[in-house]
Amino acid sequence: MTIVAVAVGLMGGSASAEPVKVGMITTLSGGGAGLGIDVRDGFQLALDQAEGHEVELIVEDDQQKPDVAVQIADEMIQSEDVDILTGIIFSNLAMAVVPSATAQGRFYLSANAGPSQLAGEMCHENYFSVSYQNDNMHEAAGAHANDAGYGRVFIMAPNYPAGQDSLTGFKRFFEGEVAGEVYTQLGQTDYAAEIAQIRASDADAVFFFLPGGMGISFLKQYDQSGVELPLIGPAFSFSQDILPAVGEAALGARNTAQWSPDLDNAANQAFVASFREAYGRTPSLYASQGYDTANLILSALETAHPDDADAFRSAVEAADFESTRGDFAFGPNHHPIQDIYVREVVEADGELTNRIVGVALEDHADAYADQCRM
Repeated sequence: MTIVAVAVGLMGGSASAEPVKVGMITTLSGGGAGLGIDVRDGFQLALDQAEGHEVELIVEDDQQKPDVAVQIADEMIQSEDVDILTGIIFSNLAMAVVPSATAQGRFYLSANAGPSQLAGEMCHENYFSVSYQNDNMHEAAGAHANDAGYGRVFIMAPNYPAGQDSLTGFKRFFEGEVAGEVYTQLGQTDYAAEIAQIRASDADAVFFFLPGGMGISFLKQYDQSGVELPLIGPAFSFSQDILPAVGEAALGARNTAQWSPDLDNAANQAFVASFREAYGRTPSLYASQGYDTANLILSALETAHPDDADAFRSAVEAADFESTRGDFAFGPNHHPIQDIYVREVVEADGELTNRIVGVALEDHADAYADQCRM
């Protein structure tokens, strides 16, 4: 275990002087490493800026393997006695870790993965998604495809829980015809067969969800293929961690997100500036989610320690913090109600980034809350 941060200096009015241990299980190696690094760095930045509570952050690499994530979680709970867990990027790992962690009385605050099962029938009072529910951005992409006038869309995602949620979400809001529906392998790097199917599909646009290295590989190969159908994706497919590797092939693509570096509120402007100063790069969606998750935890600690589970849970539910997204609230299943924006990849100040061009869905909640019984 590596203890990577301690934020100290307890306020006289704090609820408890007991140190709080946060266990971060995230992907720091392999094709998804950039995602986990950004979540970690955003979380760390919030701790570095914090005053008022002693927070010990313990970070471990799950290697994008469910069995490794479970082993780390068990060690953090049983040996390190962490109060809160966070950080998992991929939904198959979240499904392996979260139910056991919450059953053992620990809080899990998700800085990324938001599988539908945990929003619905498998919801738990100690589980909060601070990011989104998996379907949300894809639902917004479906709504945007309607607004853009696309009648036939080829859709594609990896075959794991978040990929399944993504295509379900897109189809929930898209009113046209699905020209083809393909599930790829998780971690796949060769998309020649899928691009051939796109070419033959008679589609007028392509929607794809391929985070991390998968998205980089697909976008490069798609650009070289000569297929010129417009691309739509969630933010994960055009995240700040992907754009430098993809280059100009991503210019002009539209994507959907609950956050963007140009989102005009004071908390976000301060976050983007401080992240650039601390790390020398523009933050991604993942970094913003890590930052928000840490600040939510810190705000709850102003009221209660996790040892008082009921009080701490109520403090988290109140979401009394300045989110980089502006307005932020939890629904009854502990998943966000928030705006989802349409962004476009542009070149600004010598780098590729995203700029908001509209709102796809306003004050949007997830489709599974009525299945949650807490």
